[in-house]
Amino acid sequence: MNEKLEQAFAIAQTADVSTPQDSVVLYSISYQPSDANKRKAMEYLRLNPDKKTLDDTECGKKLIALGLETGNENPNTEILKVWAIASARFIKAVKGNVTAFVENADKRSTFVSVELPLILQNEKVSKINGIDKFVFARQFM
Repeated sequence: MNEKLEQAFAIAQTADVSTPQDSVVLYSISYQPSDANKRKAMEYLRLNPDKKTLDDTECGKKLIALGLETGNENPNTEILKVWAIASARFIKAVKGNVTAFVENADKRSTFVSVELPLILQNEKVSKINGIDKFVFARQFM
């Protein structure tokens, strides 16, 4: 493993991922034909500056500074693993309702494979996009 990747794994495992209650915004672009979900999320964040994505946390900012952003069509699996670790920690720390831009999220995406299962286990989260989290999750099962 190269030094940059080792550093990224260390950041994903330890850097701060906390956010205020009811502020978390998620988006899914992995394995998608476009980054439309991310663009919608970014517009929502622009209009709601109190909301936060993983990218807005200390952890996300450090990973992005390393150049570890992922694309939508052919994501790098090692980089996805780094973000999956950070995402898991992020979701475990979430409190309150979540806003998600995840239209047509792929079953291999971080949202479906990591974040959604952890949201369903997180007792501090009850709704996604104003809908009971278990009802919302049915579309991905």
